[in-house]
Amino acid sequence: MTPFARGHLAMLSFSLLIAGSFSFGARVANLMEPAALMALRFMIAGCLVGIVAFATTGVKREHLRAPWRFLIVGGLFATYFGLMFEGLKTATPVSAAAIFTLTPAITAIFAWFILGQVTNRWSISAIFIGGVGALLVIFQGDFNAIKAFDLGRGEQIYFVGCMAHALFVPLLRKFNQGEPVIVATLAMIVAGAMYLLAFGAADLMATDWGSLPVLFWIALTYLAICASAMTLFLLQYGAMNLPSANVMAYTYLTPIWVMFVEMAISGASPRPLVWVGIGITALALVMLLRRDQKV
Repeated sequence: MTPFARGHLAMLSFSLLIAGSFSFGARVANLMEPAALMALRFMIAGCLVGIVAFATTGVKREHLRAPWRFLIVGGLFATYFGLMFEGLKTATPVSAAAIFTLTPAITAIFAWFILGQVTNRWSISAIFIGGVGALLVIFQGDFNAIKAFDLGRGEQIYFVGCMAHALFVPLLRKFNQGEPVIVATLAMIVAGAMYLLAFGAADLMATDWGSLPVLFWIALTYLAICASAMTLFLLQYGAMNLPSANVMAYTYLTPIWVMFVEMAISGASPRPLVWVGIGITALALVMLLRRDQKV
């Protein structure tokens, strides 16, 4: 399998794993302050990734040169997750996942400024089509709501987090100096944990741990292992082998996975136009992933 193909496989896995964080996150977001919850999540993920890093490649001094790189990208990663969980206090999992699908367009802009990656006409068309599909999902197929463009507070907060995520992707490639992916993953998680602890330490100390339900611990385990350590590793691998806009194209799959999870949990079916929106975003993904993209 070529690095190109492995990059796509990594991002497909990323889209599946990240989808679970929306459904789990919406159900535990109000049980603990976001900074505290994310700090705990990052510390657990850091311990797990650290064990793997020291057992495989090892962590050498030359791997950590220019540590300011990890402080920047780790800060962006922490900002994204902190604002995601703040937004999920009021935003629905599906609408938040749909907001996430807007990041390819933002990523393409950042990649142009940072990496000089020019997005061609075919990709721009695909990104526009994906944005239309995302709007249908965000507003639940209500054209009056689309016309008013009345995003809830949770969605607005999460959109700012997605801006940080979009900037994060091209910086991964910009700052890479050949260190092993697992070591860079560890460094970013540690940096992110430092930022989150600075904001969430007081809330962590004030938490009544005995009152937290079993669901919280299940969600925390998933978030730390699957939606933090594994997704960051996969995202870095994808960013090293695919154009930045194509990496983020996989976000178009996220609301589809989230929709299926929410349907399985609640049994409710969305409006027909929401399915149309999901179909449109899937079409945009297929367009963006074509090897023979048109100019």
